Amino acid sequence: MKRLHDILLPTTFLALLVTFSASASADTGRFMDMNQDVKAPIGYVQFCQDNIGACSNERYEPVVVKLTEERWLELLAINTEVNRRVRPMTDDDLYGKPEYWTYPDDGYGDCEEYVLEKQRELLNAGWPRSTLLITVAKDLQNSGHAVLTVRTNYGDMILDNQAETVLPWYSTPYRYIKRQSPYSAALWTGIDDARVTTVASVPRK
Repeated sequence: MKRLHDILLPTTFLALLVTFSASASADTGRFMDMNQDVKAPIGYVQFCQDNIGACSNERYEPVVVKLTEERWLELLAINTEVNRRVRPMTDDDLYGKPEYWTYPDDGYGDCEEYVLEKQRELLNAGWPRSTLLITVAKDLQNSGHAVLTVRTNYGDMILDNQAETVLPWYSTPYRYIKRQSPYSAALWTGIDDARVTTVASVPRK
């Protein structure tokens, strides 16, 4: 079965985005519903202590990326390239601790390392920082999981180390908890994820 980025042709690009737009039901918007300010994950706090330049307190006006065909293909390419380049390994095996966030410069990492690397690659490619948001979710086993949310004019898109296909947030099997604020890399906001999906059976803690 061919991957999405192998079969996506210029003539199908517009149709794909129309599908993205139409897929959001009246009860589920294209963008996540953000609520109150929340604390950053402890792993992100540690990451910022180790990488001060990546966690500036600078404030900026949020924007969304216009998802042209070129931008879409770039998004797919970076998601796929990082997923293939970084080998999965737990923080316990790598660092001897249950939670440690860092860039996967040694070629290994868990979901947070994939997210940090994709964010870094897209920033280097010129994508605005306010559109690239580290996001924490719960999977179907109620385990913590990190993905990268990309804010586009067609809604919030998810880059995931468990999938090469980039999907709208509402089409992924996760219950979203919180993410970086689009106003500052140092701030985090809670997510009001009230979708009626398979994740609805996951206990809310």
